[in-house]
Amino acid sequence: MTAVGIVRTRKVIDDKGADAVMQAAEAFALEKGHRVVIAVVDPSGELVQLRRTEGAQIASSRVAVDKARTAAIFIRPSREIEEQVTGGRIGALALHGASALTGGIPLKVDGEVVGAIGTSGETPDEDEAISIAGAQAPFSTASVPALTFEGARLAAEAVGAEAARRGVAPVVSAVDAGGELIYLLRPDAAQVASVKVTTDKARTAAIYRRPSKDFEDQASHGRPSALHLARAVPLQGGVPIIVDGQVAGAIGVSGATSADEDQELALIGAETAAAAASSEGTGREAAFFSAETVQAKFEQGGLLLDERAYKIDAGRRVKPGEVEFHDRVTDIMRVVEGRATVVTGGVMRNPREVAPGEIRAEAIDGGATHELAVDDVLAVPAGVPHQFVEVSDPFLYYVVKVEA
Repeated sequence: MTAVGIVRTRKVIDDKGADAVMQAAEAFALEKGHRVVIAVVDPSGELVQLRRTEGAQIASSRVAVDKARTAAIFIRPSREIEEQVTGGRIGALALHGASALTGGIPLKVDGEVVGAIGTSGETPDEDEAISIAGAQAPFSTASVPALTFEGARLAAEAVGAEAARRGVAPVVSAVDAGGELIYLLRPDAAQVASVKVTTDKARTAAIYRRPSKDFEDQASHGRPSALHLARAVPLQGGVPIIVDGQVAGAIGVSGATSADEDQELALIGAETAAAAASSEGTGREAAFFSAETVQAKFEQGGLLLDERAYKIDAGRRVKPGEVEFHDRVTDIMRVVEGRATVVTGGVMRNPREVAPGEIRAEAIDGGATHELAVDDVLAVPAGVPHQFVEVSDPFLYYVVKVEA
């Protein structure tokens, strides 16, 4: 894709997805008679769900989270970190945020980490097997806006330009929604101490989804306990970047002439990024995918383009699938290779919700049957159940998914 945006759409595991992963892992553990703690985290390594089977050791509650966090933020199984240490690379123990213990497995969708699962309580191999069982279960995700490097630079440089006009030289940082640094702007005249302070402010705004000024006001007006909020600093100058009502990142400013000016400049940066993101729909470039890129995507199947309003999927099937029902998404399919039989409409048998507006079922009673071959097109409106009941191996097809 050639276009570079202010924000991109990324997937993160949602609550129902965490439920599915957790249930699969727990079922495997119980089948084997294992007593463990299982944790599911988001891509930043923050806890989404924790479960402790009967008889599991108390200490494993923290260890499971550590393993999951390691798999999420290092985008690899935690076993790889342990193997480095065991193989003689003792320095790997100093990797920030890492736990060199086998049992953490990343959760991936289309090659991107959307979360991770960690297990603790039995042997390393048994812990890992439980996590793998959870990771292999079908799970749902949520699509959220995420600040890109270009978006972070735009926000920070907007602050830098206004600061230069005013004759001040603060340090500016832009972070992602998890509070991790994307871009840092440090003018030659900036005070060194502001490098860490500005990132602390931005992180506070991102993970608490509000300006860091809120906590300074609390601490200054009778609630000093606000100082105990985890990973927060009660210093104004951190402002979240809001896109479509969700936090995509945050901007932090430190080192202007006053705390109030830090806050003013941070607001300029956040508003600049948010405004640019809202106008991207009319000003962005076209998305181009070479034949080689498309062919490579069809080898495994997956999304070519993932936007908030529409998606293009290079679909690949080798066997029939479950009934799918999308409450707000219309599927437009065009066959590239192979043949398939698709049933649409009818009544779903034993339906279950896997995500808001997303239902799956084991079969359709009644409905219309469609025989698909190369170059055929099938449009399935939102709210119509559909199921691939027969497919060739492979069956390749484009799907344009348009959200209402």
